[in-house]
Amino acid sequence: MPSIKEYNTKINSLKNTSKITKTMKMVSASKLRKAQEAQRGAKDFAHEVNQLIRRIADNVDSTMHPLLEEREKIKSVLVVIFTSDKGLCGGFNNNLIRFAERFLAERVGDGIVYEFAFCGKRGFTHFQKRATVHRRFDLTSASPTTHDASRVTKHLEKVFLDGSFDRILLMCNEFVSPLSQIPRLHQLLPLETATDLPEMELEAPHATEDIIAEPGMKDLLGFLVPRLVTFKVFYALLENAAGEHGARMTAMDNATTNAKNLIEENTLLRNRARQAAITTELIEIISGAEAL
Repeated sequence: MPSIKEYNTKINSLKNTSKITKTMKMVSASKLRKAQEAQRGAKDFAHEVNQLIRRIADNVDSTMHPLLEEREKIKSVLVVIFTSDKGLCGGFNNNLIRFAERFLAERVGDGIVYEFAFCGKRGFTHFQKRATVHRRFDLTSASPTTHDASRVTKHLEKVFLDGSFDRILLMCNEFVSPLSQIPRLHQLLPLETATDLPEMELEAPHATEDIIAEPGMKDLLGFLVPRLVTFKVFYALLENAAGEHGARMTAMDNATTNAKNLIEENTLLRNRARQAAITTELIEIISGAEAL
């Protein structure tokens, strides 16, 4: 049985750990609120964009913009994976990494070359020796900005237009709640007119008659399509950030609860050890007195 001193050391260590995890939980909760506000604002914007795209979809031809053109044969695919830069967020990164590994395993032998790009350090660290890495984007996954999204999008558009990749996919965690983040896969390029931003209800029907666009459909698409591509990347970054903070808040809450349970358990064991030591000392005193 450990000594009372060892129990005291362990209990003090657990108390310090509990303070740290509780503080981290509060910090993550504060960041989560900000991330959720940004995500909700982006979701409202995405809803309006989806409505617009759906209205003009029947009047849009893939030849009207190079980012809409489907390749005749898919030879190479780039998958952009969004993970966190830091750990201590439960299964947030591991669930997405397993999802990506299943994605690769299911497509072995299909004749397509798959490469990965990463927003976030954790995914890159896992796959850098397990898959073909195209690039890691150096940005802060916990607090993304439109500038970050624009930087990522410019590179993705470049490698798509120069023919390096025939299709570009986004793989990220969809934020449902602090307790639940679901891995999802979305196509980024070529951009689909039936856009698939998550959790978007498309209420507007397809247009059944010709739409007159001023200054013209091609000019409209030239303005709209690049911004929609950037927005889809930004939305994925926001989903990833909200999911990371939510998962970390939940993980730190669980860690704090576990630390408190261990403190109670070790306090009980320490008291039993102290009681046993006192009993032993009393027996020794009584035995010594009897011997005299």
